[in-house]
Amino acid sequence: MPSSPLKLLALSLTAAALGSTALSETIRVSTYVNETDIRYQGFQKFAELVEEKSEGRLNVDIFPASTLHGWSDGVDALQGGVADISWISADTRLPCYRVTSLYPAAIDLEDQVGLDAAYAELIAPEAAEVGLIPVMNSNYSYDQEWWFQGPIDGLNQLDGLLVRSIGPLVSLMIETWGGQPVFVAPGEVFQSAERGVVNGINMGVATYSSWQLWNVMPYMVNASLFYGNIQYMMNLDRFNSLSEEDQAAILEAGAETEAWLQPMYEDWIDQQVGNAVMKGGGAAVSISSSERNEMISEIAELWSEEVEEGCGPELAEQIRALFAQHQL
Repeated sequence: MPSSPLKLLALSLTAAALGSTALSETIRVSTYVNETDIRYQGFQKFAELVEEKSEGRLNVDIFPASTLHGWSDGVDALQGGVADISWISADTRLPCYRVTSLYPAAIDLEDQVGLDAAYAELIAPEAAEVGLIPVMNSNYSYDQEWWFQGPIDGLNQLDGLLVRSIGPLVSLMIETWGGQPVFVAPGEVFQSAERGVVNGINMGVATYSSWQLWNVMPYMVNASLFYGNIQYMMNLDRFNSLSEEDQAAILEAGAETEAWLQPMYEDWIDQQVGNAVMKGGGAAVSISSSERNEMISEIAELWSEEVEEGCGPELAEQIRALFAQHQL
């Protein structure tokens, strides 16, 4: 019996839908932030923009809370195909990025998105050498701060305290100021603080708040000592396997996500600090601008040799000049 026109139409539509699904590619994004963190909304926005700009050819799967790999394993995860896009920590295979993605500087964040893009452009050749390409920063500078169990004499008077560090620059700071650095992955900080493994914590306010750490270490020192740019990078071979249109979709989505997220991110952090101080028994103190500048100058001088060695003189000077253009 011949098929009816309606049945043929239905079959055609089903085949078209299946064909469209088969043609779409999945981009796996790995992040250490959990789903209560405002930055998770940024990744959702990124996914939405990628799908829109690629006209459905790409879809993004987000894997939060370090479910695909650990804090220090971003390069390995991308090179090994565990993820397509991931955050990149201070990896020795990226020597310049390792010593400048967190940098001692008082930065004016009014044009942070522009600063982040210029920084990413400078470290892109180094990333390419290990098969990676920068995609976006997750607005990291605004909130990298310090917490302790109670009031301290001064951030530069740590007197043997065990303080959580995220990388080599923070470790240098802690040691210079008389403390002992301890590396603890983000998801393990709560237990470490609760059990007394650390007496203090260096961390982003967004991560700190989303992991509910105000309950165990409520005394915050707001120092604003850093430029931070923890880049999310993509496997370069995976990127190059895409069409030029889809490559552009990913990079444009990354840039637009940063601009979209920044004001929400800053407001959310301010609210987290305010709620913790007013309702959660927390306390927040700020250091003076003169003290900040003195501490930054001390650390920058000590860190200079690491930057020269990691970046080479020419690139080191370009990065310092970039930061100087955006300095408070």
